[in-house]
Amino acid sequence: MSKDNNSSDLLADLKSLFKAGVLISNVLPVFTGFWLALHFTNGSFMENRGIFLLTIIGSTMVMAGALVLNNWYDVDIDRVMDRTKNRPTVTGNISLPTVFKMGIALTVLGFILLVFTTIEATIYAFIGWFTYVILYTMWSKRRYTINTMIGSISGAVTPLIGWAAIESSLHIVPLVMFLILFIWQMPHTFSIAMRKYDEYKAAGVAMLPVVHGFEITKRQIVIYIACLLPFPFFLESLGTIFIVLATFLNVGWLMIGISGFFKKDDLKWAHIIFLYSVNYLLILFVMMFIVTLPFFTL
Repeated sequence: MSKDNNSSDLLADLKSLFKAGVLISNVLPVFTGFWLALHFTNGSFMENRGIFLLTIIGSTMVMAGALVLNNWYDVDIDRVMDRTKNRPTVTGNISLPTVFKMGIALTVLGFILLVFTTIEATIYAFIGWFTYVILYTMWSKRRYTINTMIGSISGAVTPLIGWAAIESSLHIVPLVMFLILFIWQMPHTFSIAMRKYDEYKAAGVAMLPVVHGFEITKRQIVIYIACLLPFPFFLESLGTIFIVLATFLNVGWLMIGISGFFKKDDLKWAHIIFLYSVNYLLILFVMMFIVTLPFFTL
């Protein structure tokens, strides 16, 4: 085997170990929280570029550490599920002791960097890490259907990390961002659990569709999407254009959600919900950046 193939295999293993897609989707709200904090405090990006790098790199390392430790702990489940059976923890391409050490090292280094921002930002990062690694991965994931709600906390604190690196997050904007992310993750995760029902059932993971069935899960998805409807109106400080576009996104998602009650192919519908949820988050947080860009101070 050539060196190029070895390098590409290693890169693929690391991307799988770090759950690259999940990691990137969690870094975006950190950036947006930081950006909006500067916007609302009339801060200069150039004057805070050092804090920005510490915040982004530190939070990314903490989140990567949590994801790696999740892979380390869940290796027995990952062996059963098709979508995870090629992870390096399962194939043995990277040994479990090495994975564990990587997870701890990334976590510690990330926290060290974040301490040089603010204590509040570091605390939010710790809440996210502790919730994901201890309360979700090690305690609730295999036992209770509320594992999704518990795990949602870890993803929801990300904009608070970014905002708190600049000033206290006791402000309506980061709090609403937290709530949006918290609620968004419920239908997003439920749709994945529906699509991967057989795998979760075989692995013995207590996901809502596995324990209570598709009909209850579909109702829960619609309820949580409906809960997102009021939030754009709490962000009037981002302007009318943002409110209109965010509301359009919410209504569109709700209509797709309601259509699930009339669809015969639940898995196809769940896939549409999943795709919409991914694009929803990307569009929403990029919009927060774009609508404030003309007023930003470098």
